[in-house]
Order: sequence, then structure tokens, then C-alpha cells
Amino acid sequence: MKQFVVIGLGRFGSSVATTLSENGYDVLAIDKDAERVQALANQVTHSVEADATDEDALKTLGARNFDVAVVSIGDDVSANILCTLILKELEVPYVIVKAPDRLHGKVLTKIGADRVVYPERDMGARIAHNLISSNVLDYIEFAPDYGVIEIIAADKMIGKTLKELELRSKFNVNVMAIKRGEDLHISPGADDKVLEGDRLVVMGKNESLDQIKNYGS
Repeated sequence: MKQFVVIGLGRFGSSVATTLSENGYDVLAIDKDAERVQALANQVTHSVEADATDEDALKTLGARNFDVAVVSIGDDVSANILCTLILKELEVPYVIVKAPDRLHGKVLTKIGADRVVYPERDMGARIAHNLISSNVLDYIEFAPDYGVIEIIAADKMIGKTLKELELRSKFNVNVMAIKRGEDLHISPGADDKVLEGDRLVVMGKNESLDQIKNYGS
């Protein structure tokens, strides 16, 4: 099972750390603020007060032994960059970094960040998508041109199998899961039927997702 180190325990970092921990993963949470560290002490595997821009401190904490590092030092851009650089020099396999803007993100990518996320921008996009389409429950961007949406099954989908709907050929999208009440059916097959009240988790290019959002309207 993958092990995670989360650096920077503001709202975003704390949310990532606790969610990973709740799902059974080992999490080392690091921040130089003692109160933030203490707040997560009983919610993650280890919570440590340390300066993540200190290479020796990260070495001592065994940062290089973790599979994934999440860097979320939101109030100090230079510290965010320096911490990312140190983690890559320590050969952490996958480093995800929170960036406040595209310019900062470009710098992080150039120094080796494996993935840059923009929580504020992405949350804005998700809210906008929800406002635009009443049948869209959620939207997540995972690449500049690709996303994942969760939609309520349109009337014309109900009672039909995924094969009959031909969503892949019509819209060039993939149905990743079907939510039915509290049940989640991952990777549904062609013969799976869509029922009233189902929610479909669909992945594809943003232009394709725009088309399927209006399916049945």
C-alpha cells in the first residue's frame, strides 16, 4: 500500500491528509506550525512539527521512503518551490504540489513536480459547471483538456444498457462508474442497464462532456 507525506497543513493539506488516512493509508503530516500539527495528531499515522525547507529535517523524517508527497505550503511561494526541489532531489517518486496560479505552476513543473494542482481555480470550475447544468452533480479537471463529471441519468437513458446508449461512439466518453443509492458499480459493462435515479461518472474531453451534459435536454 502506498505511503504518503503531506507537507503544509492548511485547509487543503489537512483535507488531503485526513482523507487519505480515513481510507487506510499511512500518512506523515508535516508543518512548522505546532497547532496545525497537534490538530491532526489523532487523525493521521504521524504528525510532525518541522521545517520542510530543511533538507536534513526531511532526510531525518525519512521523506525519501514515501511513495507520494503532497506539498501545500500556500502562504510561502519560495518555500513551496524549495520543498518541491528537495523532495525531487531525495528521489521521492511522485510529488504533487498546490499552486496559487499558472505562473507558479510552470516553475514547479520545470523543477520536477510530477503534478501541479490549482484547488481554488478547480473549485471555481466545479461550481460553474454545476450552475450551468442542473443535471451535473460534480466536475473534476484532471488535465487541461480532460475532465470527469457526475451526471444524473437523463430520461432517455433510463431502461437502456450502456451498449444501447452508445455513449462512447456518440460522444467519445467512457462511463467509469454507476452510482445507485449508496452502491457504486465501478467499470460497468456493456450490458449494465441504467435505472431511474442512477448517477453516471463519465470521463472524456471537455468538449465531449459539454455534449453529454445536454443529452436528453
